[in-house]
Amino acid sequence: MANSNTRHTVWLSPEAWDQVESHYRTDNCTTKNEYIEKAIRFYSGYLEAGSDAYYLPRVLAGILEGKLNAFGSRIGSLLFKLAVNDGMLTTLAADTIDIDAPTLDRLRSQCVKDARQIHGVIDLQDAVQARED
Repeated sequence: MANSNTRHTVWLSPEAWDQVESHYRTDNCTTKNEYIEKAIRFYSGYLEAGSDAYYLPRVLAGILEGKLNAFGSRIGSLLFKLAVNDGMLTTLAADTIDIDAPTLDRLRSQCVKDARQIHGVIDLQDAVQARED
């Protein structure tokens, strides 16, 4: 099969040529010419798309959408399980601990203050140590 490429003279800055030399092998190109041609086709496709929002190939967008939907479903399922367990623990604690409303309000205020201070990252060991201090 004959090579249908034609020879062209292109002038590149030393920095651009250094990029070609350092990246063409990592892109699995056998020659620098192949890398440059791929780069030209890629950038031309980007310009012809008119907007980077339309440049992602539809297949890639579909894959990402599927993965994100699965991720969202998984997170929703885990949050539901967490809510059920939290409800069970709350009910159990309320049934076994004799606490008056003002004490419960003070506890809620303290927990809100603590959560804001630590940006919602609560560690049980740190909470126990803080109560002991």
